Amino acid sequence: MTSTLIRGGRVIDPANELDDIADVVIRDGNIESVGGSAPADETVDHVIDATGLLVTPGFIDTHVSLREPGFVEDETTATGTAAALAGGFTTIAAMPNTVPVVDNRSGAEFVRLQAERAGNCRVYPLGAITKNHDGLELAEIGQLVEGGAVGFSEGKQPLANSEVMRRALEYVQMFDRPILHFAMVPELSEGGVMHEGFESTRLGLRGIPAAAQDIMTGRDIALAELTGARLHLMCVSTADSVERIRVARARGIRITTDVAPHHLLLTDEVMRSFDTMCKCLPPLRSQEHVDALIAGLQDGTISAITADHQPLAVEKKSVELDIAPFGISGLETALPICIQALIRPGHLSWPQLIACLTTGPASVLSLSGGTLSPGVPADITIIDPDQQWTIDTQSFHSKSSNSPFHGMSVQGRVVKTLVNGDCRFQLSCQPGRAN
Repeated sequence: MTSTLIRGGRVIDPANELDDIADVVIRDGNIESVGGSAPADETVDHVIDATGLLVTPGFIDTHVSLREPGFVEDETTATGTAAALAGGFTTIAAMPNTVPVVDNRSGAEFVRLQAERAGNCRVYPLGAITKNHDGLELAEIGQLVEGGAVGFSEGKQPLANSEVMRRALEYVQMFDRPILHFAMVPELSEGGVMHEGFESTRLGLRGIPAAAQDIMTGRDIALAELTGARLHLMCVSTADSVERIRVARARGIRITTDVAPHHLLLTDEVMRSFDTMCKCLPPLRSQEHVDALIAGLQDGTISAITADHQPLAVEKKSVELDIAPFGISGLETALPICIQALIRPGHLSWPQLIACLTTGPASVLSLSGGTLSPGVPADITIIDPDQQWTIDTQSFHSKSSNSPFHGMSVQGRVVKTLVNGDCRFQLSCQPGRAN
């Protein structure tokens, strides 16, 4: 039996509507108590002084690309999960868009085995919806569930065939698993580099219209209503999609969605730099769409924030903008970017932000985490909300450093991450540099 006392921090646990200065006692890897009278320092094995810090449930991400197997030049399970810990994430769901695709039981079990070997954060596999992501024949859904899949996705590849999507929703409903879909009409987005609008016209770059997401969002909502299945739309980025989801949820349709931090802070104006690090999918939109995303977070239409971690090796991004792949390495910058976009302007309170990083994604994947309730595993993130630092992509734990935020001065940083009561990440570096 081992015990840890986290003393004097501001404990924010949205699941229990707690926001107060309190002590947290961990015993044998589980939460023993929050608040009340804490044991004397000499009666516990470890004491963490959290004075002036935030103590929250460990963050959860609904979809993370770990790239292994098939693209280990971008990321591995070991480096990706280390990056997750540095960003405060204690649980992530791994995307199935690897080579081979995670479309059978052995593929799902491989994801879990590699995560166990890495010994960092918790990793749950997402299974493919169709075999080899070909969009035609359903994958072995039942076997994937037996292998540990908590949901099903085609990654950043939309499932355009509506009949296949309908059958997939009907099938996964038997296992009470969600489908995580990237809503984008392929014919409207093909060849696009950035958001279609004033900036794309001015820059002479082919755009991806907001309608590409809006149309597919409408189709997915209709199919979710038809089947009654659970649908999660990944990386919403347009005002119309937010409104469609808002109306659908009010009608009782089982639909959830998430948003990425970079879509909350950056607009398509940054593409004036022609920097490939800013090229992501969906593309960075104009300000009216950013405002709609923030409103969606404020009223609960958007219930989760995802880092949308898409690591890419430096040589893949060091090419012309029109041929560079889409993607941003987001795990290690998610918290400070959310603070910059949401906390500092006063759009969200700390409890609202933490809910989007914990209870929201836990609900999407039906996971028991995201809370500090007594008896649950002690997955905890400790944050210094006032620390000023400069993002340095060269010191990322991730194998890749494709981020548009290199050199940005930010506020707020994860200083410790605990999994099962064990400190898996601790910031021990000079100010302004990652561990």
